[in-house]
Amino acid sequence: MKILVCGKGGCGKSTISALLAKELAGRGHKVLVMDSDESNFGLHNQLGLEPPNDFMNYFGGKEVLFEKVKSLQKGWKINELPKQYLSEKNNISLLAVGKIYDFGEGCACPMNALSSKFLEKLKLEKDEFLVADTDAGIEHLGRGVDKGCDIILIVVEPSRESAELAGRIFEMAEGIDKGVYFVLNKVDSRTEGILSRWLDDDKIIASVPEDEKIFSHCLDGKEFDFGVEEIEVLADWLEKR
Repeated sequence: MKILVCGKGGCGKSTISALLAKELAGRGHKVLVMDSDESNFGLHNQLGLEPPNDFMNYFGGKEVLFEKVKSLQKGWKINELPKQYLSEKNNISLLAVGKIYDFGEGCACPMNALSSKFLEKLKLEKDEFLVADTDAGIEHLGRGVDKGCDIILIVVEPSRESAELAGRIFEMAEGIDKGVYFVLNKVDSRTEGILSRWLDDDKIIASVPEDEKIFSHCLDGKEFDFGVEEIEVLADWLEKR
């Protein structure tokens, strides 16, 4: 199953992606985490991995990426991916599409193109999962990145802006005929109730509470070496799909 995780900047996309990947891997599944957020440099810490070499370099770098991606016909499998572009531990492999490092470097369009084509071409075996951590906002939808996934999880934090963007993403994603669901993050009983009224309550499949342990691990750049009950429920739900 290919799972795409999206939402407003700061809502906790990477946190949910990492916790979910760790939970699925702990259950014996082989998990490929695709980091397609060109501005996030911390996902590897949450997974307890070294940062991998940017996958775009496999194709010659950002300058030639568009032309190389256009002609990419190969169907990938996880065990066929070039090891020099993966960071691995236990059942988790991390692949980073590409990052922006320098002033004036230009837009992330070539990386989005690679993300879209890779999701489309990746072929998963039984008991394998891909968890794609996207860039913030809705550009990934405009670039067609989402078309290659099976399920879209929209992470929503307790703010009006996050809920409104989530509603917009939901409308756009439904147009490509994908399963689209909400994961509430950093909520308590009050904010969970408010978000449930703003969103389609039937589409909310997990509510992760504000958690000091999660916060401190993110702040310190430490690996998530613990389970979260609500993520376990989410993993149960995904395994039954």
